[in-house]
Amino acid sequence: MHRVLVPPARFERWVSNFETGHGGAALSVLDGALHGAAGDGSTFAAVLPFATPYDAMPEVAAFLAAVETPGEWGVLLVRKGGFAVARMAGPTMVEHKIGQRHVQGRTKAGGQSQQRFARRRDNQARQAYEAAADHAARILGRGPLVTGGDHPAVIEVLSDQRLAGLQVVEPWLPVPDPRRAVLDQAILDAQAVAVHVTNA
Repeated sequence: MHRVLVPPARFERWVSNFETGHGGAALSVLDGALHGAAGDGSTFAAVLPFATPYDAMPEVAAFLAAVETPGEWGVLLVRKGGFAVARMAGPTMVEHKIGQRHVQGRTKAGGQSQQRFARRRDNQARQAYEAAADHAARILGRGPLVTGGDHPAVIEVLSDQRLAGLQVVEPWLPVPDPRRAVLDQAILDAQAVAVHVTNA
């Protein structure tokens, strides 16, 4: 099984291509998602953006009519070398902050030297996470939060008590080091339909 993120404007074409490539598909609604089962055994499950449950008719048009971007939501991307945080109003970015922090790379040296590098790297990473948490607490409002980057890094940032009330939703975004272009793409991906595909 693999996941593809499909912009809502392209989802109807995506389903049509799936049906053409797999000999048709019967649509159904199950567990809050739109499912497609093809004659050759291939399947897909499409989930609305922000993990919104879908429980209407098993039709593409009805599914797309249920796509809705929250009035207020956010994005938090964290990796060891940097972070990006954005507060959104619908599809519009209201405020954002992108930060890069130098984190020492691994060293081939052994013994005490290696331990010193490890401590320095851990301290640098902790400072980067604290900076990310500071900006997240200042910028993020209420509403769902889409996260991505490096799982342990995001968990570390979200452990800050000031962020305890945030509601993290799918999809998880496996992004590279956050830059402006990465953040812009993450915002688009957060609003996409997450389709889990199993090819026979």
